[in-house]
Amino acid sequence: MSILDWLRAAQSDDAKARGDTETVRRIVGELDRLDPAHARYLAAFAYVLSRVANADLDITSMESEKMAEIVQRVGHLSEAQAILVVQIARNQNRLFGGTEDFLVTREFRDIATDAQRRELLDCLFAIAAAEGHISAEEEAQIRQVASELGFSHADYVATRLLYSDKRSVFRRGGA
Repeated sequence: MSILDWLRAAQSDDAKARGDTETVRRIVGELDRLDPAHARYLAAFAYVLSRVANADLDITSMESEKMAEIVQRVGHLSEAQAILVVQIARNQNRLFGGTEDFLVTREFRDIATDAQRRELLDCLFAIAAAEGHISAEEEAQIRQVASELGFSHADYVATRLLYSDKRSVFRRGGA
């Protein structure tokens, strides 16, 4: 570990108290031209999308393209910025998914409005359905995220109903 890495790792207790995570800080750093609060929001948003895309341990090109499309639309970003955000979120998820998932989702819950949280829930189903079906693993991950975001089971089911035709449990052969 270099001295710079050590200094970065020795971040202030204030940053830790705010709930900053390495994942969110890295994406925010890449988007430093944006308003910091907006960049933090997008970082957490993209990471949670990647969490669902990686539920089956494989983020496909179709899922990545859908994530970039959503991040570009939601974040009002250029295509290049959206692709960068998605790529970093994907990499961070692969590297730190087990330890960062809850922390990043909790941070998103804390900084997002109710409408933004609902928008994310809908986008999670859209990512899961990017290949034409929603796997059981993706559905389970969305349910977990919905719970962490503070949604009731009824809220989750209401959104899931919009994607019933994509659910693998209702399709012949499970896919």
